[in-house]
Amino acid sequence: MTRELEIDGRLYSGVELHTRHAVMLLIQGEQGNLGCGYFSLAPADKLGDRFAIVTGVKNFSDMLEAKVVAASSAALACGVEIGMAGRTALACMEK
Repeated sequence: MTRELEIDGRLYSGVELHTRHAVMLLIQGEQGNLGCGYFSLAPADKLGDRFAIVTGVKNFSDMLEAKVVAASSAALACGVEIGMAGRTALACMEK
């Protein structure tokens, strides 16, 4: 399921995929992505994509408040820091 999300005045796409045991969550901006712990950073690093990961989340609101536990090299280069809120990481990646 995909839906439009407005976060701090900016539009994002929210993607929610259900597996048998979990829900995969992704918030996609024009420049960067915020994903749940189901994702791996290896492809993002290989491709140079801005991608940050938060864990322990069940919905998009949780993702915005959760702390970033990992980030791609491109995300780190644009100011994302481990431990910052997902909301802040999204804003950094969209600059």
